[in-house]
Amino acid sequence: MIEYKREKSDFDKINKTVEHTNKLISKLNFGYHDNESILKILSEVMGYEIDSSNEINLPFNSDFGPNIKLGKNIFINRNCMFVDLGGVTLEDGVLIGPDVKLISVNHPLESARRHNVVVDPVLIKENAWIGANAIVLPGVTVGKNSVIGAGSVVTRDVPANSVAVGNPAKVIKKI
Repeated sequence: MIEYKREKSDFDKINKTVEHTNKLISKLNFGYHDNESILKILSEVMGYEIDSSNEINLPFNSDFGPNIKLGKNIFINRNCMFVDLGGVTLEDGVLIGPDVKLISVNHPLESARRHNVVVDPVLIKENAWIGANAIVLPGVTVGKNSVIGAGSVVTRDVPANSVAVGNPAKVIKKI
């Protein structure tokens, strides 16, 4: 976990990246793009070539961009938000339902520091499925082959081969 202070030196580089990402995301989400051009624009956002086996439906949103890491054979449905300053990683075969939010940024509870940001990565392991409108919070790992039920809020790690649902999400069975 890293804390960025709300000071010019900490946020100058971040703000330049955000501005660059916002321009590309706007270009991406307004107008028609086939999957090849979607992956090309997102490769520029993320700073590496995204594998052509991935499929991403628009609109797609990110508030930072370069800290998203995508494996292969990933499907991301419409209207997802990746808050990735702290890092968001999707391993091979991950399925992301519509309206999912993957959030790697938080704020300190102490009011004097609340304008700072605390970052903690989100990791979605191989073949996991995040259901529609689920929210995965900072520092969470969703285990290999696990399923997160629609509308769930994931506040802690989910072990491999599990189904977790609710707010906060709880494991209800093993797969």
